[in-house]
Amino acid sequence: MRRSTIIYFLLLVTLAGLFYFLNNRESEANVEAPAFTQEAVEYLFDSADGFPTSIRIESKTGQVVEMARNAESAWVLTLPTEASADQGTIESAAGQLATIRVLDRIAGLSKDAVGLAEPEYTLIVQFSGGMERIIDIGVLTPTEIGYYVNRGEDDILIVSNAGMDVLIGFLTNPPYLATEAPSPTPSEVDPAQTATPQT
Repeated sequence: MRRSTIIYFLLLVTLAGLFYFLNNRESEANVEAPAFTQEAVEYLFDSADGFPTSIRIESKTGQVVEMARNAESAWVLTLPTEASADQGTIESAAGQLATIRVLDRIAGLSKDAVGLAEPEYTLIVQFSGGMERIIDIGVLTPTEIGYYVNRGEDDILIVSNAGMDVLIGFLTNPPYLATEAPSPTPSEVDPAQTATPQT
């Protein structure tokens, strides 16, 4: 047998072995790769309830703010005083209710330990479908990524704080409709600015 024929034969065997190795390795990688599973996202409120028609938040210190849609479906403040409301601010807060995510669910946690035995705040939301949801809100988590809450279940939930912070902020800064500042009366005008120059 010629030397060149032996070289070609060995080269062919090497290529066949390499092809077989690479082909099997790719198959094994496909078999061993874990299937990617996406976790279901849970929200504090159920979108099937409809859209909010009334939002009330109370603090354990006695502060209350309540806003509701009137007959024209516009938001008005009913507490602490009846007044016109900033539509954009409340609509934005109402929209955020649907995006409050449940970050964790904790079984067997004491309500005393997370401010839920006597809730720091209580959120009551009525929806267009007729459902009313009552959420007890406790303290912030140690990492301040969310609040401990309870919605009448045994488990305590941790929810994202973005939407909650806005609602809690309404207790100290209710979303009243901003009014234009009145023009100053003549007595409030600086006399030095209105004095006529003497000749």
